[in-house]
Amino acid sequence: MSGVVRALCAAVAVALLVAPSASPAASPVTRQVVSYGNQAELAALERSGARVVRTLPALRSAVVETSRALGQRPVLRRAQKVDEPALAQTYLPGVAWEWQWSAARMGEVPDWVLHAASGVKIAVIDSGADLGAPDVRDKAPETWSVLSRSRRVRDRLGHGTFVSSLAAGSVSNGVGISGFGGDAKLLVVQAIDPDGYITDVDEAAAIVYAVRHGAKIVNLSIGGTETSRVEQRAIRWAARRGVLVVAAAGNEHDDGNAPEYPAALLQPIGSNGRGGIGLAVGATAMDGSRAFFSNTGSYLSLAAPGYNVFAAESADCEWPRADLPWASPGYYGWASGTSFATPEVAGAAALVWAANPRLTATQVAKVLKESASGTGWSPELGWGRLDAAAAVQLALRTPGETLRAAFRR
Repeated sequence: MSGVVRALCAAVAVALLVAPSASPAASPVTRQVVSYGNQAELAALERSGARVVRTLPALRSAVVETSRALGQRPVLRRAQKVDEPALAQTYLPGVAWEWQWSAARMGEVPDWVLHAASGVKIAVIDSGADLGAPDVRDKAPETWSVLSRSRRVRDRLGHGTFVSSLAAGSVSNGVGISGFGGDAKLLVVQAIDPDGYITDVDEAAAIVYAVRHGAKIVNLSIGGTETSRVEQRAIRWAARRGVLVVAAAGNEHDDGNAPEYPAALLQPIGSNGRGGIGLAVGATAMDGSRAFFSNTGSYLSLAAPGYNVFAAESADCEWPRADLPWASPGYYGWASGTSFATPEVAGAAALVWAANPRLTATQVAKVLKESASGTGWSPELGWGRLDAAAAVQLALRTPGETLRAAFRR
């Protein structure tokens, strides 16, 4: 067996029963899973019975023009905004609120893009998932365990359920939270044991399985300070097949801040966020600043909400659960880490691909970096904070064949 063992990138191994505005959590656990047109005219048209696509003002013409350029008809549907209980904005302590949705401007992503994401499959390589959790169950995910070589992916650790719900939780079931991937398909690949560790051999096997079963995006919320040929070959193999791999940058800022792998394989050390074959993701707090635990360095691509984010929990784990103000058959709570910022970026990547299916994996990564809310690259946040709406806008107005010339990132 290989000597390289990965761990989860969760700053806190259990969910936090604190409000998003609460004081910082305890110091991150070393080598744990990286877990952190005119409105009146439109109204008149609708009253007349016309079907109107409501999109961002800057996108009204781009939606149609880009769809035509791609040989597709725009998706026409009545206004149907995402309406999940956890999206009700509140600043009250202890009230369940998926604040990360607003922070990444997910509410401004056109509905048709959320639904068009059904053509993209996201693989979450993790500790499995609770298939009874409403936001996971209602996506009818495909499953595989490289540990038991079966379809059973029971999540006793809890990490995989949290990550899966953030990447691709249902946006249309009216329960709990909404995943960042819209209607993207979900593939749950269990490769992390109940103690939170994964070998590079199992990691590689999970990557190969995911790619061979149609995943366009692979989420790796894991990390460690060493790499191996097995891991390197698996990452390169996936990249050569047009798959976008997204990995957590790590939570050891105050414990040496050493580069983490596989993130540093995707965005190489010394690259300052340029080039690479995937994305290394850091974590931000609610105010947009770097989460205190999130690693920094030249291998950081961008960052996303990762401190006290709200998501679904597994019924088979012992994470503390939030006291919900709304009825739900599932469990929810808060947790922190770059582990949980990473699936948000993975989900946003599915939206970029939905907006412009002609993009390559490298171009999708460039769009996400180019559209991030920073003013330039920095070792703290990479190219900046995830902005899903801006990423979709950029993908829509830039034909795939010109992206290579348009971006240097």
